[in-house]
Amino acid sequence: MKTNPGRFFEDYALGEVIAHAVPRTIGAGERALYHALYPARGAVHSSDAFARSVGLAASPLDDLIAFHTVFGKTVPDISLNAVANLGYAEGRWLAPVWPGDTLRSISEVIGLKETSSGATGVVWVRTRGVNQHGVTVLDYVRWVMVQKRRREVVVPVQVPTLAAVVDPGTLVVPPGLDFRRYDFALAGEPHRLGDYQVGEVIDHVDAVTIEEAEHMLATRLWQNTSKVHFDIGQREDGRRLIYGGHVISLARALSFNGLANAPFMVALNAGAHVSPCFAGDTLRAWSEVLDRAETAAP
Repeated sequence: MKTNPGRFFEDYALGEVIAHAVPRTIGAGERALYHALYPARGAVHSSDAFARSVGLAASPLDDLIAFHTVFGKTVPDISLNAVANLGYAEGRWLAPVWPGDTLRSISEVIGLKETSSGATGVVWVRTRGVNQHGVTVLDYVRWVMVQKRRREVVVPVQVPTLAAVVDPGTLVVPPGLDFRRYDFALAGEPHRLGDYQVGEVIDHVDAVTIEEAEHMLATRLWQNTSKVHFDIGQREDGRRLIYGGHVISLARALSFNGLANAPFMVALNAGAHVSPCFAGDTLRAWSEVLDRAETAAP
């Protein structure tokens, strides 16, 4: 067989390391499409001049561009036959991604558990995104429910123990970052770290209705080939499931209204896709301040 039917649950082995195919060079075109698909308008990722004013060489690509690119590379090996992508943990952005960088993805299988139905199983993987210099730019764990090919096959169970939160001491700030000349007027809001209180809930006010064409364009942009996002025959209800990363990017962009001065995503403590999303659904976003931590950057 010359085509790839995708892996099923029993095809994974604990400790297996998968080097995913086809590195990808990403540039200003991906940034333009990203900002067209999502209402993203953070100053550091929109303006070279603003980025230089805070100590960077130029404007880096949006953090979620790196995430989607690294994630998309893993789909043919991890979630082509997925029923659902379930969640994330221990995510850290470790280095900026610049226009012209080439990213590739490497995953290790760290957990396996069959579901009670016997028809599917959950696979945990730790994925690293690596640039052309061999530098890891992103590291995260995700778990996904995958179909079984044969119910009678028994797979050894191992559920990984994952940190509830990312240790603030392990967070990486982009080299050279210096906010002493940060222009709050140009950034769009006056709010600083001290203005946010633990327990505060921020309603980001705005909303976006998802269209069929835009979510499929976005999913293709990230080279995510999971069947449930494109093929109406994959679900009994005949509906295309929205890629969860599309929802994450929409929520991140909506959060600008209230979090305009939070320019970087440096960690992903935990995340779960708690219900499916379909074209025609309208998304709103809110944030709760769970904790605060200072960094060494000025």
